[in-house]
Amino acid sequence: MVAEARSSGLVSPGRTVGVFLLLAALTKASTIIHYEILEEREKGFPVGNVVTDLGLDLGSLSARRLRVVSGASRRFFEVNWETGEMFVNDRLDREELCGTLPSCTVTLELVVENPLELFSAEVVVQDINDNNPSFPTGEMKLEISEAMAPGTRFPLESAHDPDVGSNSLQTYELSHNEYFALRVQTREDGTKYAELVLERALDWEREPNVQLVLTAVDGGTPARSASLPIRITVLDANDNAPAFNQSLYRARVREDAPPGTRVAQVRATDLDEGLNGEIVYSFGSHNRAGVRELFALDLVTGVLTIKGRLDFEDTKLHEIYIQAKDKGANPEGAHCKVLVEVVDVNDNAPEITVTSVYSPVPEDAPLGTVIALLSVTDLDAGENGLVSCEVPPGLPFSLTSSLKNYFTLKTSAALDRETMPEYNLSITARDSGTPSLSALITVRVQVSDINDNPPQSSQSSYDVYVEENNPPGVPILNLSVWDPDAPHNARLSFFLLEPGAETGLVGRYFTINRDNGVLTTLVPLDYEGQREFQLMAHVNDGGTPVLATNISVNIFVTDRNDNAPQVLYPRPGQSSMEMLPRGTAAGHVVSRVVGWDADAGHNAWLSYSLLGASNQSLFAVGLHTGQISTARPVQDTDSPRQVLTVLISDNGEPLLSTTATLTVSVTEESPEARAEFPSGSAPREQNKNLTFYLLLSLILVSVGFAVTVLGVIIFKVYKWKRSRDLYRAPVSSLYRTPGPSLHADAVRGGLLPPHLYHQVYLTTDSRRSDPLLKKPGAASPLASRQNTLRSCDPVFYRQVLGAESAPPGQQAPPNTDWRFSQAQRPGTSGSQNGDETGTWPNNQFDTEMLQAMILASASEAADGSSTLGGGAGTMGLSARYGPQFTLQHVPDYRQNVYIPGSNATLTNAAGKRDGKAPAGGNGNKKKSGKKEKK
Repeated sequence: MVAEARSSGLVSPGRTVGVFLLLAALTKASTIIHYEILEEREKGFPVGNVVTDLGLDLGSLSARRLRVVSGASRRFFEVNWETGEMFVNDRLDREELCGTLPSCTVTLELVVENPLELFSAEVVVQDINDNNPSFPTGEMKLEISEAMAPGTRFPLESAHDPDVGSNSLQTYELSHNEYFALRVQTREDGTKYAELVLERALDWEREPNVQLVLTAVDGGTPARSASLPIRITVLDANDNAPAFNQSLYRARVREDAPPGTRVAQVRATDLDEGLNGEIVYSFGSHNRAGVRELFALDLVTGVLTIKGRLDFEDTKLHEIYIQAKDKGANPEGAHCKVLVEVVDVNDNAPEITVTSVYSPVPEDAPLGTVIALLSVTDLDAGENGLVSCEVPPGLPFSLTSSLKNYFTLKTSAALDRETMPEYNLSITARDSGTPSLSALITVRVQVSDINDNPPQSSQSSYDVYVEENNPPGVPILNLSVWDPDAPHNARLSFFLLEPGAETGLVGRYFTINRDNGVLTTLVPLDYEGQREFQLMAHVNDGGTPVLATNISVNIFVTDRNDNAPQVLYPRPGQSSMEMLPRGTAAGHVVSRVVGWDADAGHNAWLSYSLLGASNQSLFAVGLHTGQISTARPVQDTDSPRQVLTVLISDNGEPLLSTTATLTVSVTEESPEARAEFPSGSAPREQNKNLTFYLLLSLILVSVGFAVTVLGVIIFKVYKWKRSRDLYRAPVSSLYRTPGPSLHADAVRGGLLPPHLYHQVYLTTDSRRSDPLLKKPGAASPLASRQNTLRSCDPVFYRQVLGAESAPPGQQAPPNTDWRFSQAQRPGTSGSQNGDETGTWPNNQFDTEMLQAMILASASEAADGSSTLGGGAGTMGLSARYGPQFTLQHVPDYRQNVYIPGSNATLTNAAGKRDGKAPAGGNGNKKKSGKKEKK
């Protein structure tokens, strides 16, 4: 019989949206194609062309991997990818597949991929007449009393035919005889059974035995049959036969009832007495195979009990025939029927089958991406067969059902491979029975990586401190950078960039390992050459698209004591002669040795000591000031020429030093000093005049101070009123139209030297914010080198320099400890004494003094006179240091002179007086007065 295919609905190819969506698959899954085929077809027999019936493309069938999925353990059908024909792959035995069911249908699922689609198919397996009827026994024996009245029925053995429909058992035939006729009856399930009807009374004396043949015939073509010999023994008469109180009994029993459970009890009575009245119960000959294995019958009481294990899924209704006979010589029997209904219980757990799994899933997969297709079956019926599936809560997956017993696993939230690279989903299928049964299956879903994370670092910037004169090639920094993506996306590459205007640092000073991020130096660094480098580390990953991270690297060069002190005065290589009159008292300042060290910090702290002299007892040198003074009065016996050698040492490790040589000429008392006081009364007269002038000056100063204080108070009140009126003004009037910018010229105002020039732009509302200062237009060579900590964090600056320090660019508080006492201030009299206690003196006064000397020289050039003594062009220093000390002996070391005991230069003296930091070149670090003392 040729297979015939028919379609119950229009098959539409549909469209798929991506490889992850199952919308089209679910739409096409509603189409079911039907086929019919005879059983026992040979392997390879074509069933139907599924490609034509489903409207698929035959050319893409191999790429889409069309396959047949069924719930059976054997693969009965396969699809030829070249022709699209579905063919028989294994032996089809209808009786094995469906038993005695009238219709045998095999349900199949056709699954194609790329995109994933699901189709349903049903193959009806038609029966052929390939089985002969059979009787359970080879011969049947009956004992019939001769007193049995005509019309009595005797049930015969039933034949069994596995075939169904017209090929099943259709009728029975009885051999020709004169006593019995055959009646064929139909059970409730449609099967046939035969009864022997007595039509003529038996005569034991005439014929004690009767031989008959019962033939069972099916309806196939050609017909098949089976024969059963019947041997009838005629018994002597027993007048009364047993009789049941009802011909039909009904009972209901649960399928999980244990053996021994009572099902029903039949009752029969016999009017005879004695053995003829005693009844024995037994199973009738009409029972189907398997009844005696499932049930047990008490021969005396007629109680029917469970013997084996009932199964609702196998048989829902059992039809049991019971007969009752007495114990007479010629026993007669009675028959009844018991219908046992099996009640279903939830004894079958659901079964889960994973049809298709899409793994790995990209971590950027959109919501609703189909991961897997599941089919769930439960053999129970009713509520016990209703199944629901669920996934553990808190996971980015969900289950939806579009067809009966089919579930789709989809994504319900965004995936992140860095958080969870793999999921082992425990999918639970649970029925609605009581108690509920469940099945568990684990689906492994891997998440594939995409490049969605840039390289990450433990810190956004690094501050590296490298000691100068470092050996080249030694690593100074190892960047800690990682990428949470997968290995191929997390492959890092390191590069160096130059963020500022200064170029050439990379490749000349520094290099970085492209693979591991190790930063090394190419040449030794020089603190005096450049103290700070700003680099940018650029880190790329290996993904597509490439993601990158920039890390700021600040390299600070720390100082080493690699520079010996240098002598500024007296200049090396030039002869220097100082004049010292005889009779000069002790403590007279003769001259001063000025030294300078190119190093910084404690490496530049200078100390002075007298290394050698013609007369060691006559002179003393200030330990930190370098000024040379007389240790005792100059005597007539002292040599007129004194050669002094001063040792200048720094405070570094190792200690470096240099020497300065100074020549002092001891002369007689000058005649100008004697002519200044010709008589003894002159001093007393001058003392009187001096007292008058002092009182007058005190009064004038007091009046001036009072006027100044009053003016300051009036000005403050005026400013406070102006600010209050301005703050009360509406915001719109303040910010609607910006006022004119105010330009403050710090150079022409006399506040700062030209090389520290700043431009300050202020608005009408500048009092509420700090002014913004531009960088200096030009910086001195030394100031450009002193840029060590200009961009450091203020907190870090305080940690390095002390709690009282302020970073460059912030106002430093005034320190009263920087002032000398009246006794320590130098003058033309030369009566001050140097500080020899060992503490570091402050240099602010010295800086102010030098600036005052320079201004005084300008006034001397204007009016030709000097109030400090000495000729023109000597800055008033000739009276203190001798006539040989002129402006040519004073070098312009305002920008490069390091004052002993401090890390400030002379160029920032004005800034200290005004409470401001030097603006040009980011000079040396400043410390507060408390830090100087410490």
